[in-house]
Amino acid sequence: MNRLFFLICLLSCLITVTADAASQKPNVVLIMCDDLGWGDTGFNGNKIIQTPHLDKMAKAGVILKRFYAGAPVCSPTRGSCLTGRNPFRYGIVTANKGHMKAQEFTLAELLKDHGYRTGHFGKWHLGTLTKTVRESNRGGPKNIKDFSPPWQNGFEVCFSTEAKVPTWDPMLKPAGKAPGKGWAAIEEGKPTKPYGTHYWNAAGEIVKDNLRGDDSKIIMDRALPFIESSTKADKPFFCVIWFHTPHLPVVAGPRYRDMYQKYDLYHSNYYGCITAMDEQIGRLRAQLKQLNSAENTMLWFCSDNGPEGNARAPGSAGPFRGRKRDLFEGGIRVPALLEWPAKIRPGTETRFPMVTSDYLPTILAAMELPVQADRPIDGMNLWPVFANKVKHRQQPIGFQFQKNAAWVTDRYKLLRKQQRSKTEYQLFDLLADPAESKDLSKEYPELVARYQTELERWMKSCEQSNQGRDYQTKKQP
Repeated sequence: MNRLFFLICLLSCLITVTADAASQKPNVVLIMCDDLGWGDTGFNGNKIIQTPHLDKMAKAGVILKRFYAGAPVCSPTRGSCLTGRNPFRYGIVTANKGHMKAQEFTLAELLKDHGYRTGHFGKWHLGTLTKTVRESNRGGPKNIKDFSPPWQNGFEVCFSTEAKVPTWDPMLKPAGKAPGKGWAAIEEGKPTKPYGTHYWNAAGEIVKDNLRGDDSKIIMDRALPFIESSTKADKPFFCVIWFHTPHLPVVAGPRYRDMYQKYDLYHSNYYGCITAMDEQIGRLRAQLKQLNSAENTMLWFCSDNGPEGNARAPGSAGPFRGRKRDLFEGGIRVPALLEWPAKIRPGTETRFPMVTSDYLPTILAAMELPVQADRPIDGMNLWPVFANKVKHRQQPIGFQFQKNAAWVTDRYKLLRKQQRSKTEYQLFDLLADPAESKDLSKEYPELVARYQTELERWMKSCEQSNQGRDYQTKKQP
């Protein structure tokens, strides 16, 4: 009888534990680099830059081989991550232009409403952070219309900059005229001057402590306590970590530059700051494991666009044509990973076309939360893809930048190029020709006509959204 009672109690405990595990809300971490090229990581084949922690993350999760940034420059992509919508729907069409509109629903706001703690750490670039202090690209009294900091968009804990900073000693630059590409790490005692920007907290205050050394570490020093306190409070968390690395000006500390001492200053700084950032991703993964949170944490990684510069610059677009500011693959196809031990089979990869706008519907679906039904969402729920239930993307991915546009299907890309009053179309087979070396528009005029119609319809929809047609539902204050 005692044995039977023991077995009943044990079974009851197991059922309770299973039920608790099933009802536990997953944590979400969105990591993004700034101007990191598709070919700048070991898991995508780079033989120079040391990224051991990202490579371990790739082996523990899924490599997203055909992952697109929402735009070929940073601000628009960042907005797409948080809204699930193309940036042309809400007016953030390039860097340092527009701001996150109050009527947009961000992931942080939606998850906060469902019990999540929310934190933003690093580069914001979706509006200014101060109405009073002249700083960065637009901050201050002359651009109050663009004031839209992360703490007004759903984030409770913040350590955020408006835009770029140096990747070492982020608040400083050498006295005198500093080179735009970067400089050797400033030695102790050498004259300096303020770089011209600040880190801000959620109270709208300038942060003044722990701002020397590697910028990625400085950011992670704020993100890890947020994760730890959320875990200890038994609260699910949504943590956005947007590194500045390796955006200009690139600066690496002496230890990291020494790893690449056979290269010139520009290259060794670039390579070194990426390795320094990779070290912080290792630190994050180690803490999640230490807190027993790794199993139930969705850990996403990507870049906001392709690498800066031209073919002589350090960043690599891998085998792809184009770079930052291009709608060719090199400008929008970026390195990307997802690690979630509870759901994702390790050591896998997918070539299904994905985009940063997919974050919102995918994350909400994982939590069984609805997507806003009152406005167009450009992203899709990726879980059926990861479960091998969906093989083809039904809705193509649209891109716009300046006067150009692109329409990407499972196989083809239609590229629309506007030059003065003339509009030209190119068609590429991305499966047979990922380098986009052969224009097929003359061979498949019927495909060009079909995709042109679809692209123009989508662009018109984006313009209607930007005019405010989607904002029928009022957000609660």
